[in-house]
Amino acid sequence: MLPRKRVCEGVVAEEESDNKNNVGASFLKKHRLGCFSASPADTTESTVQNSNQNFSSSSNNNHSSSTVLEEVPNMALGESNPPDIDEDLHSRQLAVYGRETMRRLFASNVLISGLQGLGAEIAKNLVLAGVKSVTLHDEGAVELWDLSGNFVFSENDVGKNRAVASISKLQELNNAVVVHALTTKLSKEQLSNFQAVVFTDISLEKAIEFNDYCHSHQPPIAFIKTEVRGLFGSVFCDFGPEFTVFDVDGEDPHTGIIASISNDNPALISCVDDERLEFQDGDLVMFSEVHGMTELNDGKPRKIKNARAYSFTLEEDTTNFGIYEKGGIVTQVKQPKVLNFKSLRDALSDPGDFLLSDFSKFDRPPLLHLAFQALDKFVSELGRFPFAGSEDDSQRLISVASNINEGLGDARLEDINPKLLRQFAFGARAVLNPMAAMFGGIVGQEVVKACSGKFHPLFQFFYFDSVESLPSEPLDSSDFRPLNSRYDAQISVFGSKLQKKLEDANVFIVGSGALGCEFLKNVALMGVSCGNQGKLTITDDDVIEKSNLSRQFLFRDWNIGQAKSTVAASAAASINPRLNIEALQNRVGPETENVFDDTFWENLNVVINALDNVNARLYVDQRCLYFQKPLLESGTLGAKCNTQMVIPHLTENYGASRDPPEKQAPMCTVHSFPHNIDHCLTWARSEFEGLLEKTPAEVNAYLSNPSEYTNAMRNAGDAQARDNLERVLECLDKEKCDSFQDCIAWARLKFEDYFADRVKQLIYTFPEDAVTSTGAPFWSAPKRFPHPLQFSTSDPGHLHFLLAASILRAETFGIPIPDWVKNPKKLAEAVDRVIVPDFQPKKDVKIETDEKATSLSTASVDDAAVINDLIIKLEQSRKNLSPAFRMKPIQFEKDDDTNYHMDLITGLANMRARNYSIPEVDKLKAKFIAGRIIPAIATSTAMATGLACLELYKVLDGGHKVEDYRNTFANLALPLFSMAEPVPPKVFKHRDMSWTVWDRWILKDNPTLRELIDWLKNKGLNAYSISCGSCLLYNSMFPRHRDRMDKKIADLAREVAKVELPAYRGHLDVVVACEDDDDNDIDIPQVSIYFR
Repeated sequence: MLPRKRVCEGVVAEEESDNKNNVGASFLKKHRLGCFSASPADTTESTVQNSNQNFSSSSNNNHSSSTVLEEVPNMALGESNPPDIDEDLHSRQLAVYGRETMRRLFASNVLISGLQGLGAEIAKNLVLAGVKSVTLHDEGAVELWDLSGNFVFSENDVGKNRAVASISKLQELNNAVVVHALTTKLSKEQLSNFQAVVFTDISLEKAIEFNDYCHSHQPPIAFIKTEVRGLFGSVFCDFGPEFTVFDVDGEDPHTGIIASISNDNPALISCVDDERLEFQDGDLVMFSEVHGMTELNDGKPRKIKNARAYSFTLEEDTTNFGIYEKGGIVTQVKQPKVLNFKSLRDALSDPGDFLLSDFSKFDRPPLLHLAFQALDKFVSELGRFPFAGSEDDSQRLISVASNINEGLGDARLEDINPKLLRQFAFGARAVLNPMAAMFGGIVGQEVVKACSGKFHPLFQFFYFDSVESLPSEPLDSSDFRPLNSRYDAQISVFGSKLQKKLEDANVFIVGSGALGCEFLKNVALMGVSCGNQGKLTITDDDVIEKSNLSRQFLFRDWNIGQAKSTVAASAAASINPRLNIEALQNRVGPETENVFDDTFWENLNVVINALDNVNARLYVDQRCLYFQKPLLESGTLGAKCNTQMVIPHLTENYGASRDPPEKQAPMCTVHSFPHNIDHCLTWARSEFEGLLEKTPAEVNAYLSNPSEYTNAMRNAGDAQARDNLERVLECLDKEKCDSFQDCIAWARLKFEDYFADRVKQLIYTFPEDAVTSTGAPFWSAPKRFPHPLQFSTSDPGHLHFLLAASILRAETFGIPIPDWVKNPKKLAEAVDRVIVPDFQPKKDVKIETDEKATSLSTASVDDAAVINDLIIKLEQSRKNLSPAFRMKPIQFEKDDDTNYHMDLITGLANMRARNYSIPEVDKLKAKFIAGRIIPAIATSTAMATGLACLELYKVLDGGHKVEDYRNTFANLALPLFSMAEPVPPKVFKHRDMSWTVWDRWILKDNPTLRELIDWLKNKGLNAYSISCGSCLLYNSMFPRHRDRMDKKIADLAREVAKVELPAYRGHLDVVVACEDDDDNDIDIPQVSIYFR
């Protein structure tokens, strides 16, 4: 169900002098359990009293502009009753945070003070995350200057209060979050209404006052001070004197399957080499299911040391324990961590260790710590920021910084880097959108940590700069002069020449999902493709789903079902009406090279990937490599994100290095010997697709053209064809359903087959004491000995499986589903009417145990005869069907909780887990695994795109060296930021020539084969093989190929390789294998033949 619209889109609170402590309509006193804030249960919301959206409580009849709170009883966290989590909306976020963290977020009230670009970005991320309420505080009015960095403002908002102008657009992002505006001076007592407060534009003196109050408050209020000043940014966090982190990294506890335990002091534990252990020295672990040495199964955490890939040592004497026999699971125990934050007052003079982001700037954080204090002093003395390009102002800031530094005594810096402080001064007033996006992600995540205890907080200072983004050529002070445009803030940092380059850029964004939405917002605010010569093309072939709305912030609930690229382009154009954007719905790939043709690629200045799969990334990478276009690559996974810059001739390409493929469980493990819930869910997903999609589709293929289908099966004549025919015959004969009772019978017999009969057969073939050919126990780790299930209508799990299976079976046959089926008693009565035959294990059943086997179908010498017999039976069954009969295949859809798909998969997996004594999972966890859901949150997406857009300045400026660019890996959960120069491409050399993967050799004027060979010969290269696609055009060993020497290469490609050369193609590519004069193979670049 879509979230319901609220009565109003937000609450504006304008307070009078005699009523300073009321902040919003539903702010409630908070309480903490341990370190966590709690909010009381929602009570009846205040109602709108007039058109100005002033709220009045039932206990106060004063209808002035003040906002009065309703009195609400105080409750502890455990007694709160937050609204149910909308799993359709928040499924990707739930995969990162889990239910408990989400519930804590739902009970949290947050204040954001300062609504320039940074404040808006933080608010956006928190509203998407789903906190209870966000209060926006700003006393200032929107200026044209603000439009460089704030996506919620338009030119029509100039002159309005910033908080008031922000409220409606932020409220639209999530109707379940109450968004308030506060426009008057803030007092420290008002902060007690919040679990976390964020200040983005506050003096150091005021920040210290507010922080002292928050730090000493009971319970403490999480305090964050953050600033973005041009290409410089800072964050300070203080979550109180004692803050408990419940989960420091968000990773699932690591586990291992035990192979042996020694009776020693200390004991040595070895695990099976199925997967490497991820334990570290000092970890606490618990044991379960250990046979023999049962003393370890007491649930007591034990410390380990000497952690290795497949073993570790236990700090315990097991000499007198029982002798280890078999089995056992070891599981990491994650420990809470208590952090003792210092107040801002204390931390300023004793900051401790700074969080580093770029190890090439390890000495930068102390300098920026000084610079931000100097800027605060400058502003407090002059009442303004330094003017961009003003040498007098920059010298004054340097002087202030020098004076502060001299007063530090032994802690003073040897070099205060006047050049850097000058750059800092010039851009100090500007809030740049990429910086706001990056810091909005970081700070948004810190607020989530403060409200939930999930992930390790930033402790306590973080400083960052991207001075490498500045133009490579020095700028004159006149370049910074404002033009009375929406880009003036950006011009004050980069100058008007780079602004013109941004506006005239021709950009291609591939994908308009979470990354794409953020990129569109960023480039619109930066003015990219907003000039007369500029154009932005965006493409995405997907449509909007409800689960997108929790992070793809350009979409609203009324856009569900519409094309992503079209809606995103329209939203981006509303952010900046000057944006020249074209939205396409084409997938980028070989099949659309008529749309994205050579001319399209050649005219681009830069490509930005916003994709969610590796294959598409590799294709775009190859196109950028081919046409020598810069590519900005980025990706996210939960709280992790990365960016990679692919710059022609300077860096390696995206495809030059790849992650190893994910390890796949062997087929025999999944089908007969599962030992974790992932195996069970993989099997369940496979069975779902086989029963409900593939088999009905096979039935329809047969019924649509029986003779063609049966001939194809006869010609194939293999085990796969036999299996297909057997499944089709089952569906149309003995397992055909004509009534819903038939569907219940089918589901009940499937239960018996899957969870009883197959297990009985397995343990008959391999009894518990079975041994392998080497004499080792067959059922040794990681194999788990199974037990058949005894069906019972009193078991809710059994009955729910039957409910889902029978409903979906009925769907495939087009049988109406009666209402009574959802009544457990009536369903149980229907199930009891099903006759279940006795099962007798067979002696000669082959069960696959080879881990390298890729198919469970076994070929047989009499496959052809069996296939003929099956076809005869099929023809008989078809005669009993109406000519119009067709089945309805069901395609798996994970994001619809009403369709019973995940109910069936969860039921299949959990029943199988019971067979093998594997812990079961709930439907949500099953959805994550079986639905292959990629965990995703708005904060890491915002950070990745902000970082990439800082690189975009460099790309569009041109002239930057490889050492100016940065690739980044970040994990907001830890937090960890790791930035490094990109890797340069590999250089190949021959004689006095050198080339890289970026080079392409071009021959124009439609050359012949001989002309190409002679051209290469002049370079000292002997071509012995030339191919086009997969076809050989020339090989020196084939005498007949010499007849082709005087033919045009384009004609040979048409005739020999059967290459189609449509009108939009002006060239083709050939791969040439060459040797030098000493017969050494030389890898040369791709050769392009231009024939038009």
